[in-house]
Amino acid sequence: MTTYSWAFGLAQSKLADVLPRRWAHVQGVARQARELRSIAGDQAELLETAAVLHDIGYAPDIAVTGFHPLDGAVFLGDAGASDRLVHLVAHHSYAALEADLRGLSQQLKNYDDEGGLLRDALWYCDLSTTPHGQKVDARARIAEIQDRYGPDHLVTEFITKASPELLAAVDRTQVRLDACEALS
Repeated sequence: MTTYSWAFGLAQSKLADVLPRRWAHVQGVARQARELRSIAGDQAELLETAAVLHDIGYAPDIAVTGFHPLDGAVFLGDAGASDRLVHLVAHHSYAALEADLRGLSQQLKNYDDEGGLLRDALWYCDLSTTPHGQKVDARARIAEIQDRYGPDHLVTEFITKASPELLAAVDRTQVRLDACEALS
């Protein structure tokens, strides 16, 4: 069994029945990751695995702090996932900023944000997938999040403050993808 197969089964068992819309999003993020194989190279399976597990911390039986990147990372670490996978999940989509806003920075500091190509690609996949799993422009996705949560919600504050960093990662990934496609 591949790491991705294990991850897919785990995410499906934790999300499909109790959070079907979240499960649809996760599957869409994983499809996006598959489309980035050309830039992920020998790290493609890790990217796809992180994509399918990035929101596992939303599962009711996993959620402890209510901050899904942290809850997912703790769960995956306890489940024996590789450190790199755990750290990617912990820091997906600029989780460090949201952790600051939630007062959870100290807990998140147990996990490293590796930065770079793979981290950017995971952020790209998450930000370019709707809650229903369809592809979307990242800027439209940010606007959808702001609209869904409303002006006074912590998530809206986070996504508004995070937008420059998130969009920079999306844009870097798009440049990498365009360069790979130009070579083929």
